Amino acid sequence: MLPNELEHYLHEHIPLSKAMAVSVVVANQDEVVLSAPLAPNINHRETVFGGSASAVATLAAWSLLHLRLRAEGFSSRLVIQRNTMEYDLPIDGAFTARASVDQVTDWSRFIRMLSRKGRARIRVASVLEYNGQVAGRFCGEFVALGAGQAMVNDAS
Repeated sequence: MLPNELEHYLHEHIPLSKAMAVSVVVANQDEVVLSAPLAPNINHRETVFGGSASAVATLAAWSLLHLRLRAEGFSSRLVIQRNTMEYDLPIDGAFTARASVDQVTDWSRFIRMLSRKGRARIRVASVLEYNGQVAGRFCGEFVALGAGQAMVNDAS
């Protein structure tokens, strides 16, 4: 899936991503990088609202799992079960959220459970970056549900 295809998917199926003006910078099985501007995500202190930062970090992690599952031919519902978010620096401009394969714990176990049980949990982290610095850290536990290994042939 190309970056513009993932961006369209997010805006179509997760409308908050469009309202937040999230754009996809990188989208592949190894890494997803999302970007968001300050204006639609601003708070009363003229920095990024913590909820917006958390949402973009969550979207990056979710998107990485979504792309990896599709690449392996799985069609399943992917939901977040729990997460933690740490804020290291205030963000007063455009920022990115980066999720990469090295931030995914035990992929092979996850796929094995998904294949056998039709349900599996996995932890994924993402990092918020602003002005070349780490501005925040996200860690989420996601659950894939109803996973038949059915090849996905369309962009949805």
